[in-house]
Amino acid sequence: MGSDAVSRVYILHGLRPWLIQRISAVYLALFVVYIGLTLAMVDGVDYQRWHDWLFHPVNIIAVGLFVIALLLHAWVGMRDIILDYVHNTMIRMVAFTLVIVVLIGSGLWSAKILLLSVAM
Repeated sequence: MGSDAVSRVYILHGLRPWLIQRISAVYLALFVVYIGLTLAMVDGVDYQRWHDWLFHPVNIIAVGLFVIALLLHAWVGMRDIILDYVHNTMIRMVAFTLVIVVLIGSGLWSAKILLLSVAM
């Protein structure tokens, strides 16, 4: 029971973070290709066209998934770097806290932008 309880608390170990990293990387790459193809197919990009494209419901969902994938990808990557290279427990906790604060702040800021775009 002891190791099961620890496993439940620390859910990102073993295959799970590896899968998150790979799946999010694939989505990020596909989204970048989608953006590139979209930009290549338009004659010119001005604010109104970019606004109309970005605030289309399908693209809002795609961008929202992009943000989630990017945040998960960043978390797993930074978590692995910190676990591998920061050995002092106190510095490790500070580093984790800073990364979490930055990622949550970035996610909330992105969510605010996307949610405000739906209201427009």
